[in-house]
Amino acid sequence: MTAFDGTVEDGWYEYMLYGGLPHSLTFKGESGKVTYLKNLYQTVYLNHIYERHDIENKEEFEELVKILASCIGSPTNPTNLANTFKSVKKLQSITDKTVSTYIEYIEDAFLISKAERYDIKGKQYIGASNKYYFQDTGLRNAILDFRQNEWNHIMENVIYNELCIRGFNVDVGNVSVRRRDADGVMRRISLEVDFVANLGSRRYYIQSAWRMPDAGKIAQESQSLLGINDSFKKIIVVGENVPLTRDVNGIVTMGYKQFLLDTDSLDK
Repeated sequence: MTAFDGTVEDGWYEYMLYGGLPHSLTFKGESGKVTYLKNLYQTVYLNHIYERHDIENKEEFEELVKILASCIGSPTNPTNLANTFKSVKKLQSITDKTVSTYIEYIEDAFLISKAERYDIKGKQYIGASNKYYFQDTGLRNAILDFRQNEWNHIMENVIYNELCIRGFNVDVGNVSVRRRDADGVMRRISLEVDFVANLGSRRYYIQSAWRMPDAGKIAQESQSLLGINDSFKKIIVVGENVPLTRDVNGIVTMGYKQFLLDTDSLDK
């Protein structure tokens, strides 16, 4: 916002759509930003990867990048991605090992980052699947030709990036709770906490919620946080300019504006 010529609300949407690469701010019109980001991906990122690694099927590789861009915020693993290729892209030859290698190349090029899944109560990592986020949302959107502007997922990506920028190690949390099903039987279910952010002795549990229009949505976003028994701070970040509140359970709700623009927002 120190360089953006406009309101915070306009800056927020620009940041989600076109990302935070400084040069993108030099373009006033939409077409200039779009062209810049697409060219950057093609001529810098892809060329860098192809020069460093002997990739025979470039089309296959670029399809994988698109699939990863489409599923930000969704748990996945190389086996699932390979199956997606086989069922949707009709590429029967690709293996989970190839997908895993390609993902390493994409990470090494600083296009994506991996958030591992962490069992909060069991205090151990769950190796079954991870989440992948793009280090710049503008590049992510350019890869998809700006056709999948799912604000809730993009906002989740923005929050992940902001936590990393502030120096946190960021995982995706899982917490097991007991709930009564429709038949009245108590069952153990697994709930997701969007982010477990750790820095030294500090830890925060953070949920990303695009909108919380009613009590039902508030309860939905809070239930995984309520299943955590420790005393670390629990926060819900909302994609609206809402005032900071703290409920009877100690869960803090704040808007995107305070979270992003106040570097001490997690300690409010």
